Amino acid sequence: MKICMFTNTYLPHVGGVARSVHFFAEDLRRMKHEVLVIAPTFADETASLEKDEELLRVPAIQNFNGSDFSVRIPIPFFIDEKIDEFKPDVIHSHHPFLLGDAAIRAAYRRNLPLVFTHHTLYEQYTHYVSADSAIMQQLAIHLSTEYANLCTRVIAPSESIASLIEKRGVTTPIDVIPTGVDVGHFQNGNGQAFRQANTIPKDAVVLGHLGRLAPEKNLEYLCDATIQAIQKNPEHLYFLVVGSGPSTPQIEDAFSRAGLQKRLIMAGEKSGTDLADAYNAMDLFIFSSHSETQGMVLVEAMSASLPVIALDASGVREVVKDQKNGRLLPADATSGDFADAILQYVKENSKESAWRKEAQETAQLFSRERSAEKVLALYHSLHKEQQRKMAAQKDEIEPWQDLI
Repeated sequence: MKICMFTNTYLPHVGGVARSVHFFAEDLRRMKHEVLVIAPTFADETASLEKDEELLRVPAIQNFNGSDFSVRIPIPFFIDEKIDEFKPDVIHSHHPFLLGDAAIRAAYRRNLPLVFTHHTLYEQYTHYVSADSAIMQQLAIHLSTEYANLCTRVIAPSESIASLIEKRGVTTPIDVIPTGVDVGHFQNGNGQAFRQANTIPKDAVVLGHLGRLAPEKNLEYLCDATIQAIQKNPEHLYFLVVGSGPSTPQIEDAFSRAGLQKRLIMAGEKSGTDLADAYNAMDLFIFSSHSETQGMVLVEAMSASLPVIALDASGVREVVKDQKNGRLLPADATSGDFADAILQYVKENSKESAWRKEAQETAQLFSRERSAEKVLALYHSLHKEQQRKMAAQKDEIEPWQDLI
């Protein structure tokens, strides 16, 4: 098959959607299918691309409104020529806005099935556009719902997101297909080497977090909880943060004000074996975001046999099972409650082995192979359905043409 994917964010941008698109494209190519990715330009984009990757970069405004996102500049016919040359069987849109508009036009003009993955709770990101965002939040929900209803099929990355968008009015059929994770890759990291490279003591208990460091990830809360935990157990706890983003200075300032800057390791962005090493250097993964549609980093952490402490939220509750592979705290738990959960786990070593085993078993449910096979089966079914519709239309049109 030939699949054309439209996305507003792609490598080298760090984020769940960029990685999801890349993983699916890579896995589908490995399965001998052709994938064209259409994405905006990003700084240093060539550093992260593979030689055989078919990719059309659309001119864009980079670092939009002080963020690390790019916003494409509409250029007539720029995309159409490439799509006509590629001749896709299906169009897959990963956003309802910006390049999502181009995706829907490309599908309608060519009578192709249009798949839309509802990756994001868009109302959580309106602060990048407007500080007074109440109206923008409602608009984001309305537009993403209306967009979904213009598509042939909607993919939700988790059951909780499928339920949520149905309640919001999505009537297009929904398939739940999470983004897969390379479980084996994260199992084999060298955590000891990572600790040595970052001067983390051998006997340290490392609390870890990974992802985009941005306001929508609720990092102020997470830092407050972590600082409280370290203050109550000052001898062994360290906080390892992997990633980058606009919230980096706030994290550093919070630990500096608490006099705990030596307990904070800001490792920056990591990929490949370095990323696997970073996970394996941790003892416990902590997460407080309310804006996830699928907790990819949670599955990656569990691939490295890490228990997780997180707040109950969409995309999180499908992965974290309370008292089995970690702690799933109420969404309104205080930072003090979160700190207490950390300390309780650190002190009760009897649960560590069981939770690590359960984490590894949970990760296996989200393998890349399983997810790629599901999305490919969906493409095939939609392509066949579209061919049947076109054949039926031809049967209706031919008698009329004969009469003329």
